[in-house]
Amino acid sequence: MAYAWYFKDDPRKHRHITPEEVAELPPETMASAKTTREPTPWGRLIKRMGPTMMVYFCYGWTGWLFFTWLPTFFMHGRGLDLKSSALFSAGVFLSGVVGNTAGGMLSDRILKRTGNVVAARRNMIIVAFLGALVFLAPVMIVDSLPVMAASLSLSFFFLELTIGPIWAVPMDITPKHVGIASGLVNAGSAIAGIFSPIAFGFIVDRTGNWTLPFIGSLGLLTVGIVMTFFMRPDIKLDAQPDDASGEHGLKLAEQSR
Repeated sequence: MAYAWYFKDDPRKHRHITPEEVAELPPETMASAKTTREPTPWGRLIKRMGPTMMVYFCYGWTGWLFFTWLPTFFMHGRGLDLKSSALFSAGVFLSGVVGNTAGGMLSDRILKRTGNVVAARRNMIIVAFLGALVFLAPVMIVDSLPVMAASLSLSFFFLELTIGPIWAVPMDITPKHVGIASGLVNAGSAIAGIFSPIAFGFIVDRTGNWTLPFIGSLGLLTVGIVMTFFMRPDIKLDAQPDDASGEHGLKLAEQSR
């Protein structure tokens, strides 16, 4: 009910839409006209969204470890009772809620102040992955429960910082096909969600070590940082090659001033 009340089919009718956002919408006559649907350029779309899918896969691998195994990790890996495990897990997940919200706000603020979509999207994700990696690493070596809980909380906070900027990338790259592009990106995390929890359980079952599975997360966060450089949210899918290179050169010239 709340969704039906708050969201509108026509964004112009939304109470919180800004004049700047209205200006970016197509003319009302064009939006209401019944035109032939533009074919989806599947090949180019998958090629362009592939790096973003991989980045979101790297996010999802660690994210799904938290979502599926964290309470069990505290119970069996650190010997807590059910109540204490729930409390520690809730603290970690709460930090993720804060990070999720903060990531979107920071990305929007950076874009508004600088006009630099690369800084607002790619650089934000790099910082977030670096933070998640740095604070996840101590889990491998510390024995103190409070330190480990704080480390996991900070790691999950930074991990969730990626949500806002990474979901903006499909809109930056292809506004015309943003629904399909977003679905492709989400598939990256969905695939990670299938295999990540299984891998965690398999490793623990074989080794009895509850921290060893996090090594895979550290490795994939590193891969995710590398893959962000291939996302290129500053180049539209529909731009011609010459236009795209010229646009990129112009942006580089402006940023070097």
